[in-house]
Amino acid sequence: MRSFTVVVAGLALSPTLAFSQAKPRENDLKLPIGGTPGPLDAITDVAGVEVGHATIISGSGKLVVGQGPVRTGVTVVHPRGKGNSDPVFAAWFTLNGNGEMTGTTWVQESGYLEGPVAITNTHSVGVVRDAIIKWEVSQKNVLQPWWLPVVAETYDGSLNDINGFHVKEEHAMNALNSATGGLPKEGVVGGGTGMTCLGFKGGIGTASRKLPANQGGYTVGVLVQCNFGARRDLRIAGVPVGEEITDLQPCIANNEPDPPTLRRRHCDAPGHDDKVDNGPEQGSIIVVVATDAPLLPHELKRIATRVSLGVGRQGGFGGNGSGDIFIAFSTANPKAWSSDSVVSVRMLTNDRISPLFQATAQATEAAITNALLAAETTTGANDYRVYAMPVDRMLDVMRKYGRLK
Repeated sequence: MRSFTVVVAGLALSPTLAFSQAKPRENDLKLPIGGTPGPLDAITDVAGVEVGHATIISGSGKLVVGQGPVRTGVTVVHPRGKGNSDPVFAAWFTLNGNGEMTGTTWVQESGYLEGPVAITNTHSVGVVRDAIIKWEVSQKNVLQPWWLPVVAETYDGSLNDINGFHVKEEHAMNALNSATGGLPKEGVVGGGTGMTCLGFKGGIGTASRKLPANQGGYTVGVLVQCNFGARRDLRIAGVPVGEEITDLQPCIANNEPDPPTLRRRHCDAPGHDDKVDNGPEQGSIIVVVATDAPLLPHELKRIATRVSLGVGRQGGFGGNGSGDIFIAFSTANPKAWSSDSVVSVRMLTNDRISPLFQATAQATEAAITNALLAAETTTGANDYRVYAMPVDRMLDVMRKYGRLK
């Protein structure tokens, strides 16, 4: 295995990977997804929300379990910022449950989210959960004598040495402590470092939608860890982009002969892109929804279910192998968690909630699109390569279907 190592909280660079937040986002390109983005077009448009990443990239070439190559990390969302431990009303929903989000039994029972949400790879959930408990204790945050952190996952074992258990306590601590407001890094970063989405390189994406004043002026922000779907199903604003861009399929970036029992697509083999992938849809997506609308837990459950519509608009359908798990919280009603016998809270009425449903679906689709736009072509374990979506060709497809001028 060829070796190099880069471990950075918030941003990672390597000889084969480069990141630039200057890449165009869905709002820059005026993609007709719908709705009005907030100033950042990000989950952090909801006041107080902070996002942190720790990205781990090392090695290249043949997989050696325990050594690498490593393409993984941790992403953390603090609902009120890392310096404010006041719980938020919350609810969760699973479209298909072949995945994990810890702590949701208590979220459902209590109606509260009592700390950050973290996202990592499937085999690192435990270490991140334990690190959050240690972090909460160090902050002297005392709500109960115990902590039940919310940690979710998607599988990055194609690009990453997932069974090498490279995510450590210090990486989770870095993500927790480095979290800030502003526009979060997207694409090949944090928990999304080794993820593939709809046949292209995926990862972390974020977006927001703001309602007009006559609908309350509320903001809905979404952050996704995108690792689901098949290329053939990829849609952007209703356009079948995946049917039009059928090349640049994931492949092996070396010329070593395949074992007799294994036939793999090699990147440099003549005609390798003629082999359209007709395999089953696999993978997962984790979605975190934040809003400043005054919603109670039963209403946030309704918000979380509407994430499914945004995933579906993009080409997901909750296949058997997918862990599609969503959590929604509201930053309204501060101090609702209290030891007092009675507290007063505000809630939006049912007759006023439908615009938030639409905003949730729109922001989800936009966040997935932003993950695809931000991601860079990545080569990982065993020289497995996943290509970034070619933005210029995607725009040509949008024009072909009359969705862009």
